[in-house]
Amino acid sequence: MQDFHKKDSALLMLEDGTILYGKGGGAKGISTGELCFNTGLTGYQEIFTDPSYFGQILVTTHIHIGNYGTINSDNESNNVNISGLICKKYEKMCFRNKTDLSLDEFLIHNNIIVIHDIDTRNLVKIIRNKGAMNCLIAYGIQLNLPLYKKMLNSIPKMEGQELASKITTKSIYYYGNIKSEYRVAVLDLGIKNSILKNLSNNDIYMKVFPAKSSFEEMEKWNPDGYFISNGPGDPSSMEYAIKNVTKIINSNKVVFGICLGYQLIALSMGIKTYKMCNGHRGVNHPVKNLENGLSEITTQNHGFAIDYESAISNKNCIITHINLNDNTIEGFKIKNKPVFSVQYHPESSPGPNDSLYLFKQFLNLLKINKKNNII
Repeated sequence: MQDFHKKDSALLMLEDGTILYGKGGGAKGISTGELCFNTGLTGYQEIFTDPSYFGQILVTTHIHIGNYGTINSDNESNNVNISGLICKKYEKMCFRNKTDLSLDEFLIHNNIIVIHDIDTRNLVKIIRNKGAMNCLIAYGIQLNLPLYKKMLNSIPKMEGQELASKITTKSIYYYGNIKSEYRVAVLDLGIKNSILKNLSNNDIYMKVFPAKSSFEEMEKWNPDGYFISNGPGDPSSMEYAIKNVTKIINSNKVVFGICLGYQLIALSMGIKTYKMCNGHRGVNHPVKNLENGLSEITTQNHGFAIDYESAISNKNCIITHINLNDNTIEGFKIKNKPVFSVQYHPESSPGPNDSLYLFKQFLNLLKINKKNNII
């Protein structure tokens, strides 16, 4: 056991009673959240700034983290959204010329605590075997195990937590070229910058609305379609969003949803969701497109999924994508409606570009729907 009283020592306590000691980095203090892991080999800055990680402490399975520093343009949002970081090798120095801050400076600036030099391989095995659980990181403070246990026991489970309203934009804003051919209302549940960029690159001008905006408010803008974004938390706890999304998909306009948006579309159709054992998080998840028989490597970040039996028994649900690792549903569309959605992240930041065609699919549906309405 490492001497916790050394100035660089840190502690990790898991909900199941496991205690691990390592070295600290980033900010000093105590951090709590749900423990999860990401298997990506690169793109840590994009991962840390993804709003879908709000409320979670992240384990990176890749050994070296921080070696290329951070660049402001790589941020997926205005904040670091993980609650804490756990890794094997944490580089406080970076080895890239074009760098704004080292990762350590970046995380200190965002008040994020790091514990490193621990056995992350064993930690991931614990999560895989026992499932996602809450944890606590302490760094740079006096050791107090009874206090840590009390704090850890008071953390709510991710199930039942509504988090999108805590991470959404506070006010309406516009994104893209105002001269674009198509206008899309975006329901921001924790959207990533790269999603907005990809939509803009496909001739789409957007008006981005806070999570609790009403359908009536969005519809006043008279958009050609709707985009329902990714985000954190338990979709089944979001009654306000389920009601709103129900109105959106019944508007006969084109709708595209990803991740949390995908789950909310499913719930609005009466399809159930559930908490996964340890979720899908990484840039190497294989998915099969059932409509063309092709497979794609995808970027994923979710701890909830839609129920298979509930989906296949729904007469209006057409399953379009499945996960080749565990056969969970990764995409579906609604029968006789211009509505489709996927569980994974087609913007792939970080990750491969196999799924960018989905933004083209959205654009084509907008073209078809607008042409039909004019005629």
